[in-house]
Amino acid sequence: MRTTAVILAAGQGTRMKSNLPKVLHPLLGKPMARYSIETARAVTGAQPVMVIGHASAAVQEVFGEAVRYVIQSPQLGTGHAVQQAESLLSGNTDLVLIITADMPLLTAATLSRLVEAQRSFSGPITMLTAVVDEPRGFGRVVRSADGHVQAVVEEIQASAEQLKIRELNTSVYCVKADWLWQALRRVPLSPKGEYFLTDVVGIAAADGLPVQALTVEEACEVIGINTRVHLAEAEAILRQQVNRSWMEAGVTIVDPQTTYIEADVSIGTDTVIWPNTYLHGKTIIGENCTIGPNTIVRTCQIGSQCQIVFSVLDRATVEDEVDIGPFARLRKGAHLARGVHMGNFGEVKDSYLGPGTKMGHFSYIGNATIGSEVNIGAGTITCNFDGVNKNPTEIGAGVFIGSDTMLVAPVKLGDGSRTGAGSVVTKNVPPDTLVVGVPARAIKKLGKRD
Repeated sequence: MRTTAVILAAGQGTRMKSNLPKVLHPLLGKPMARYSIETARAVTGAQPVMVIGHASAAVQEVFGEAVRYVIQSPQLGTGHAVQQAESLLSGNTDLVLIITADMPLLTAATLSRLVEAQRSFSGPITMLTAVVDEPRGFGRVVRSADGHVQAVVEEIQASAEQLKIRELNTSVYCVKADWLWQALRRVPLSPKGEYFLTDVVGIAAADGLPVQALTVEEACEVIGINTRVHLAEAEAILRQQVNRSWMEAGVTIVDPQTTYIEADVSIGTDTVIWPNTYLHGKTIIGENCTIGPNTIVRTCQIGSQCQIVFSVLDRATVEDEVDIGPFARLRKGAHLARGVHMGNFGEVKDSYLGPGTKMGHFSYIGNATIGSEVNIGAGTITCNFDGVNKNPTEIGAGVFIGSDTMLVAPVKLGDGSRTGAGSVVTKNVPPDTLVVGVPARAIKKLGKRD
């Protein structure tokens, strides 16, 4: 049977008290609705349909072609929202999997169980329920004396007796498509002025058709996010799941409670993550590394056998066997080749440091290309900005840069050259030449023993 997911994402989310649409609020590095999109596609193998309304242009800009869109305008409730998908799906799918964009913890395993249950069921609808003590605004599942599902009563319409029911409707359904479209046209207008999707359950029961309820195994999966408190609860659960999965995969996380790893990060085996470390974006870390403590890494590629401590890396590339920190900063475009050492209070931006180069401390390297086995003395600065343009610095292999050297770009230093401490280099330096002074001048041609 062909199954297509419909994701409800049209609401404004007023309880978030935010100018950002609720479904775009970040959750462990990804917009909230991204989780529903990825899970739906994994379960059905098809491009989901997303029903949007509030801030529809912003939502489409973020998710692009990951989904097909239908717009609900005006927004007249969940039943009306699903009805907007009929024009896209009628005749093109056998089952409709209905989920919401604000329930990011739902797993593919749970939704697959729901779909399989409906495929083997004679009735038109299988609903996902949860048995919990905290209702969180969910409707109550009303059953007959013999245990059959009769209806779902929204919390705002429930009687005092119905409010005591612990089985809750999670607003997740798998429904036979042909039956769904005609049932939606029979949903009555509620006193609130909306068409509730939950009424299709009562319609099926009234027609003598069986309704199947599948209880979710882990109640945390159906946490719906309506407030920033709910957002924090969901993030805490996701963090715990992600950290646990990496530990089970062979990564040591010394203190999971103080370690933040976003969903798209990849980490090699036998790497150790120390406390207060934050790994963001599509960061890739190799094997046998030591990261942290107190380190922030954003969308970087890090090789194997690296050590990074008390440092900040942002959109940088670090090859194998690199040693960084403490208190180092790599900015966008920094590329440290194999075996580079970068010590405390150094900063690199849009620059390449060749294999084996040493940058001990208190230096800034920007818009530079540096060869192999270069020694960058303390206090070295590439003066790359002239007030209008960023200018390049080129340093050859085996160069020795004396402490407190200013390299006024654009400038080139040939292989094997040297600068004296405190030099201000404003002109190109030939290979194997020592320059000193302000401005620096050549004073000696270096031999192999120099």
